[in-house]
Amino acid sequence: MGSKTDSRAPPQVSDPKASDEVIDPSLRDESQLGRALLHALRNAGVSVLYQDRDLRTVWARNMAAPWMQGAEGDTILPPSQTSRIISAREDAIATGNAHRFEINAPGDDGLRWFEIWVDPDHDEKGVVRGVMTTKVETTERKRREQSLRALLREVSHRSKNLLAIIQSIASQTGRHSETISDFLTSFQGRLQSLAASQDLVTSSNWRGAELRELIQGQFGHNAAYNESELHFEGINPYLNPNAALHIGLAMHELVVNSLSHGALSHPGGKINVRSEMADGGDATDNPSLHLSWVERLDRGSELPPNRDFRRVTLERVVPAALNGQASLELVDDRLEYRLLIPSGNFEAD
Repeated sequence: MGSKTDSRAPPQVSDPKASDEVIDPSLRDESQLGRALLHALRNAGVSVLYQDRDLRTVWARNMAAPWMQGAEGDTILPPSQTSRIISAREDAIATGNAHRFEINAPGDDGLRWFEIWVDPDHDEKGVVRGVMTTKVETTERKRREQSLRALLREVSHRSKNLLAIIQSIASQTGRHSETISDFLTSFQGRLQSLAASQDLVTSSNWRGAELRELIQGQFGHNAAYNESELHFEGINPYLNPNAALHIGLAMHELVVNSLSHGALSHPGGKINVRSEMADGGDATDNPSLHLSWVERLDRGSELPPNRDFRRVTLERVVPAALNGQASLELVDDRLEYRLLIPSGNFEAD
């Protein structure tokens, strides 16, 4: 923020309750007023330095020791920042103009920020007889602003990714739907699945979602199932947001297919989901996550056609989004879906 002239007049107090005047002059005690103002400055973290026309320090209030070292009392700052304050003081004395600007100084845990006011002190005839420098540290406010900007950038990035996924789902669903009714039913289900995964990601402050919770959420969203119908075993890693959204989509497609042709289409059916770490699938040689889904299909059931959206999602879209590999097979009336998820998509203890 650049320096700017501030021709402020003393504030006019219209509210008697806000005035510093005492109704009964006999009750005025300048020492009490001075102590109160000193406490107010200290509590608010405000530092004030008064200098004469030759920039000699006359008095200072609430100034930490490093600020008071040296003739100018600004040695906590880099030379360029000190010169900036001194120039503002010299201009205030020469022209009677006030200045307001920001400066920063290195601290133990990063930059410290200060807001600076430089005000000329006029006597009764309007002659400048000194200059007052007021400093307020704004480091915490600056850091909050920086965190907010970073969060907004992250939200924007995530939103664009989410919109791209929705656009792809809409396009692919429309391409494989024979009627508007079919499209609306399938698209609505997929959007709701995406929303359920997104809720988990958002509730974790964008960290992601646990694999078991993600799978259970897709089951509960699509079907009223008993816990005995889903058997989950193995590790329970924390998926990053991108992995959570895409694996959630894969689970949605598998659950919907199971409701029509598999274990969830009749009482007593069981789905086995296993999650384990294993080598392979990662150029860095880091262990990858192997996720498998196994269930028995109704006799005579077949895999969806190669160009069916469900199969495209499971075998191409999801593994591509994770830079992994996937397979969907029918073995002895069992549906087996295996997804290899490289490291970088999850956190595992």
